[in-house]
Amino acid sequence: MLDALERSPASPSRAAATPLLAVRNLEAWYGESHVLHGVAFDVAEGEVVTLLGRNGAGKTTTLKSIIGIMGRRAGSVSFAGKETIGLPSRQIARLGIAYVPEERGIFSSLSVTENLTLPPVIKPGGMTTEQVYEIFPNLKERAASQGTKLSGGEQQMLAIGRILRTGAKLLLLDEPTEGLAPVIVQQIGRTIQRLKRDGFTIVLVEQNFRFAQTVADRHYVVEQGRVVDMIPNSELDANIGKLHTYLGV
Repeated sequence: MLDALERSPASPSRAAATPLLAVRNLEAWYGESHVLHGVAFDVAEGEVVTLLGRNGAGKTTTLKSIIGIMGRRAGSVSFAGKETIGLPSRQIARLGIAYVPEERGIFSSLSVTENLTLPPVIKPGGMTTEQVYEIFPNLKERAASQGTKLSGGEQQMLAIGRILRTGAKLLLLDEPTEGLAPVIVQQIGRTIQRLKRDGFTIVLVEQNFRFAQTVADRHYVVEQGRVVDMIPNSELDANIGKLHTYLGV
């Protein structure tokens, strides 16, 4: 599948011929350890795409490489037609890309409102604080609470909410449902569906493919630092045996 992606960027199994995000031959290293080995995939504007794979496959490293926080990377990452592989992360973010890490990065000594308003607005069109509170009413109730007093689900809501203020249109979400109660997972799912309706483009790293099935248009399978398959969401059930093999479940 990877060879086909590289040979035929406009093939029917891909996203649009002029995708919002185009990743080609992406390589990345942690020190001397070579982690990504030619990752290639596309994401069309307004799509929700997941990266599925076992632990250590390279999914998180792919997100970090897109946003530019890997120490060493090579290949091509094009966003809205602009090559970003040589840009520092602060410039990549200003193009309209935002990253929510798995650890969420909430400042424990700041209140919910202070955490929410901390990131700068990088482009016009971001949500207001009140619009974020409309999506996450739990946060409005906890507006004065410190980060240390939030549940895991509330921290995840806050981490997503604060990037919605920035004006970013491509959201990179790393394991947003990890460790959360089912009712919170459902709320995160509804939020992602709403963001898609509002025109956001989302790349989602997720281990729970059943959750991914409720929000995504397509699924890329990552193995040993490569994209090895792409499964449209409409064909996920028909490929469940193959997916179980990929994920080792």
